[in-house]
Amino acid sequence: MAREIRWTVVITDYNYPDLHIEETELANWEARVVPAQCRTPEEVLSVAEEADAIISQYAPITRKVIRGLKRCKVIGRYGIGVDNIDVDAATEAGIAVINVPSYCEEEVSDHVMAFLLAWARRVVHYTREVEHGAWDWKTGRPIYRLQGQTLGLLGFGKIARLVARKAKVFGFKIIACDPYVPDEIFTAEGVQKVEFDQLLKESDFLSIHVPLTPETRHLINSTTLSKMKPTACLINTARGGIVDKEALYQALKAGKLAGACLDVIEPEPPDPNDPLLRLPQVLWSPHVAWYSEGSLLELRTKLARDVGRALHGLMPTGLVNRSLASRFQPG
Repeated sequence: MAREIRWTVVITDYNYPDLHIEETELANWEARVVPAQCRTPEEVLSVAEEADAIISQYAPITRKVIRGLKRCKVIGRYGIGVDNIDVDAATEAGIAVINVPSYCEEEVSDHVMAFLLAWARRVVHYTREVEHGAWDWKTGRPIYRLQGQTLGLLGFGKIARLVARKAKVFGFKIIACDPYVPDEIFTAEGVQKVEFDQLLKESDFLSIHVPLTPETRHLINSTTLSKMKPTACLINTARGGIVDKEALYQALKAGKLAGACLDVIEPEPPDPNDPLLRLPQVLWSPHVAWYSEGSLLELRTKLARDVGRALHGLMPTGLVNRSLASRFQPG
C-alpha cells in the first residue's frame, strides 16, 4: 500500500542521471520529489516557495531566497561544505540546514595521494612526452625521493588524518596545523602539531583541508605563498576560495612555488582563458576528489534520509545550525 504524501521536497539542481535514489528514500518518509535545475536565486524561489524542504547541489540559497520560503523546514546540501547556503539567515528563520559530514573521506584522501604521486613522479609530463614521440627520462628532471620529505596538512580533520596515515607508508614526515583539534589527537596520530608559519616554511607538499569561511577565504595568498619553499607543491581538494588564484599564478610563474594540484578553483568551472590552465606545473581534476560509485550512493542516500528525518521532527545526523537542535527528537 502506497504511503500518504505529506511533504514536498524540491531538489534545486543536480548533475546525476536521475533522482531515483532520492525519490525512493524520501517516499519512505512520506515525501515527494520535485526536480529542478536552478542557477539563480530567482529560479530557486520560483520553484521552492511552497516547498517543505529543499535539497541543493550548487544553487545559491541566499538570504533573499530564505525570506521568500513560506513553508520550508529543512535545507539540505549535497556534500560537506555549505558555502552556497546563508546558514545565518536559515537559522534566523528557524530552518534546519543539513549537510553530509561523512561520506567521502577515503576518496578525497586517496585523491590527495594520487595528486602528490603524479606530480612528484611527473606522470602527466612523461605521458605527454611519450604521446609526442619522446622516450627520454631526462625531460622530467629533477625528481626527488619522497622518503624523508615533509607533508604539511592545513587542517587536521577526518580527511587530513587519513592522508597522514596513507602518506606515512611512503616515509613522509607529517606536520599539521589546526588550532581546533586537541593535542592528544595529533599525538595519537603521530603527527607534529605546528603553527601556520612553520607549516608554510617546512612543507615540501602542502595539502589544504579546511572549510571555506570568512576567516579562510584567500588564506593562501601572496603573503603566505612567499613563505613557502620554492620547491614546494600546493594541493587543494577543499574549496577554491581558500586560495587566491591570482597570487598562486604569480608565484608559479615567478618560480617562487614549484607546482600545484587543484581539484577546486574559484569559480568552477574555470574560465577557459584562466592563465593557470596554461601552466604545465599545475595538475587538474574537475572537483572529483569526493567521487566513487560508493561515495555517490552514500551521499545521496544519507542526505535524503536526513531530510526525511528532519521533516518528521527527528534529529538529523548532519545538522549544521546546532542552535536548532532542541527542535528535534532523538530517534
